Amino acid sequence: MAFKRSGVQFPLAPVTMIVSVSRRCDIPRFQFDWFMAQLDEGFVETANPYNVKQISRVSLLPQDVDVFAFWTRDPKHILANADDLEKRGFPFYVMVSLTNYPALLEPNMPLAQEVINTIGELSRKIGNDRIIWRYDPIILTNVTDTDFHMRNFCALAKNLAGAVKRVIISLYDEYKKAAKRIGELEQAGKLQMFNTKDDSVMNDIRIMLKSFAKSAQAHGMHIQSCAEKEDFSPLGIMPGACIDASLIEKLYVNKKITGAQPARDKYQRPNCLCCQSKDIGAYNTCAAHCVYCYAS
Repeated sequence: MAFKRSGVQFPLAPVTMIVSVSRRCDIPRFQFDWFMAQLDEGFVETANPYNVKQISRVSLLPQDVDVFAFWTRDPKHILANADDLEKRGFPFYVMVSLTNYPALLEPNMPLAQEVINTIGELSRKIGNDRIIWRYDPIILTNVTDTDFHMRNFCALAKNLAGAVKRVIISLYDEYKKAAKRIGELEQAGKLQMFNTKDDSVMNDIRIMLKSFAKSAQAHGMHIQSCAEKEDFSPLGIMPGACIDASLIEKLYVNKKITGAQPARDKYQRPNCLCCQSKDIGAYNTCAAHCVYCYAS
């Protein structure tokens, strides 16, 4: 089923769905006023990133949205609008990426302590089971080696203890545009990437991940991996999903995900375990400009 406007075809997204906000850009941080305005409109039009002439109209009516899955680096606007979202009848949970990397890799980040404070406030408002910490991606360089990550992860976990119940980790995957940016830093002598295919580097990574698992457990968190080819469960890190139907059904008792079946989302990476969702973001629109990001 579809509708047309000015000769462009607009397929209708399936009614009743998980809406991802967003893998493609940080809407909660940079575009949340727009998002709230679209809730008033009751829909959003989203272009297919591989065919910009194909635009889907996604319903944002409460009866059509199973849940909003928010992805962000800074949840302060979600905190400010949480009561409004609840009053409108929208279930939601929040994934916050917090890595506290050097500005060389993350040039436009809020202060880590400010984000930690916001997570704490949001947790007290909506519950710590609806906030997920993402330590992602784990990028191995001469300025972010395994020793750095072990210290950094442990310090962040300590500060987030009690505010979150789940942490998701994943290793950096190379994407063409990100590789070009990183290559330019390497050529300028500002950065050196480590070869994760090297056996000694992988051994250090396993030691690092084992320390992550111990730290997460010590601070009351369940730790899982995201879209990893290697099975890290012997280290205490089970594979898991970010868009997780079982979590949603647990958070919202008796809520059966209807439009987005628990089956794996075929449009994600091969090892991604996320269930189907509809993303309403657009690539190349995020103002964070993280060097390693696949979305810009």
